[in-house]
Amino acid sequence: MGKVEILQEIENMSVKDLADLVEMIEERFNVSAAMAAPVAVAAAPGAEAEDAGGASDTMKVVLTSAGQKKIQVIKEIKEITGKGLKECKEIVDALPAVIKEGIGGDEATSIKEKLEGAGAEVELQ
Repeated sequence: MGKVEILQEIENMSVKDLADLVEMIEERFNVSAAMAAPVAVAAAPGAEAEDAGGASDTMKVVLTSAGQKKIQVIKEIKEITGKGLKECKEIVDALPAVIKEGIGGDEATSIKEKLEGAGAEVELQ
């Protein structure tokens, strides 16, 4: 099975199955997904500009559009917030909507990247 096929299988997984897979990978290879996140966030474009601008310590992530993959966005919001599917659907239906607030810049950037990866449009404030 090639890399493309593996990615296609991952795209079709439920949030619970994906979480189980991440846990299995962490255990098998003695790594942590949390350890990799700061490296990816630090390399994100714009992160240095926010820090240099003297932005406040806390931010909020605002969903402005769910895009074409609304179901994927709802699943990401569920994973990020821990809320139920119904609540997450209501958030997506009532745009613009605050997904998470009072969080650090690194976490906000990470959440933004996840939601944009699912096809959403997101602003950090």
